[in-house]
Amino acid sequence: MKTDSQNIAADKVVAVRGLTKVFKDLWGRPKARAVDGVDFEIRRGEVFGLLGPNGSGKSTTIKILLGLLYQTSGYVEVLGRSPREIVTKERIGYLPEESYLYRYLTAAETLNFYGHVFALSADDRRLRTEQLLEMVGLKGTGTRRVGEFSKGMQRRLGLAQALINDPELIILDEPTAGLDPVGCREVKDVIQALARRGKTIILSSHLLADVEDVCDRVVIYYGGKIQASGPLRELLAKPDSLRFTTPALSRSLVEEVLAVMRREAAPDSVRVETPTQNLESYFISVVNRARANAQNTSGATAGNRVAAYLQPTAAEPSAGEKVLERLMDVAPLPPKPEAAAPIEPKPDEGKLAALTQAQAPVGAPAPKSASAPAVTDDAEALKQAEGKLSSFLNPPKQ
Repeated sequence: MKTDSQNIAADKVVAVRGLTKVFKDLWGRPKARAVDGVDFEIRRGEVFGLLGPNGSGKSTTIKILLGLLYQTSGYVEVLGRSPREIVTKERIGYLPEESYLYRYLTAAETLNFYGHVFALSADDRRLRTEQLLEMVGLKGTGTRRVGEFSKGMQRRLGLAQALINDPELIILDEPTAGLDPVGCREVKDVIQALARRGKTIILSSHLLADVEDVCDRVVIYYGGKIQASGPLRELLAKPDSLRFTTPALSRSLVEEVLAVMRREAAPDSVRVETPTQNLESYFISVVNRARANAQNTSGATAGNRVAAYLQPTAAEPSAGEKVLERLMDVAPLPPKPEAAAPIEPKPDEGKLAALTQAQAPVGAPAPKSASAPAVTDDAEALKQAEGKLSSFLNPPKQ
């Protein structure tokens, strides 16, 4: 039976201890200390935020976790292995800050290409491509090339590309950059759905409202060092104040409640406000009303489901079972006709006899065929011919 420490170790997806990265100039002299003695751990099923201003070391940390850069010192472990190993990279999905896609391919061709990179079968590539394009709202792009997409549409396709291999660790660098508010909300919903399935997500973003919506824990970088870290709820909590939310009350009751509160606290520290929704919630409600009224759009669609292969159910057959079902449903081939017995040609008896007959010596009688008429012996005929010739050349004297 596993102990608590063994269970924690099994759930540890990323472990970083004393991570340091120093960039050097052409002569090997230290030029910039991008990451300086960083420590953190990320557990399975967690949404982990990497925050900090530009140049604070976030992107360098991500590249080290991907095995694209080597640390100067420190220990890094990803999925129980070194991030430099190929078997580790196969289990990671990555969306970079800029979408580097082949502009002359369509969205479906792009996902099919990356499916080939991960050696997926043809059936898996087709199925996942259909589900991912529907999930990110690009199912109706058809034959449009990626070079014709807006930045937001390219980000949607980049997210689908990062999920084509069903990764265990997903690293997203500014995933909502260029997206409209509806797209931002859907990307955050996808992130939360993946976390519920047990995927681990590392999110790096300057949009702090997005981080606040989805992250469980965060670290905040500055100058290559972690300045703050911990569960987001604890970091944002204000323990010296409370907030009450109640339904609308009568004015007399509100005054009575305020009078009680002001006896316990300074009068200017107690105030009553009408709660408001944030702009994102209001925007999405407006768009949902327009969609409900059957308003058409030629852009990316919204309200799409997470790809089915990313949320498998027990009732849904696996890809292998689906292939087997299709094979069982194929109509049987008609039986092959029995091969007819070969017709042997009848030999020509005359030719056969001529080929097999031994050559007779001169003066010997030729064999007679049973079916051929009797002929004069060749030697007798020759003797008669010689006699006629002799009588012609030497006529008898009279």
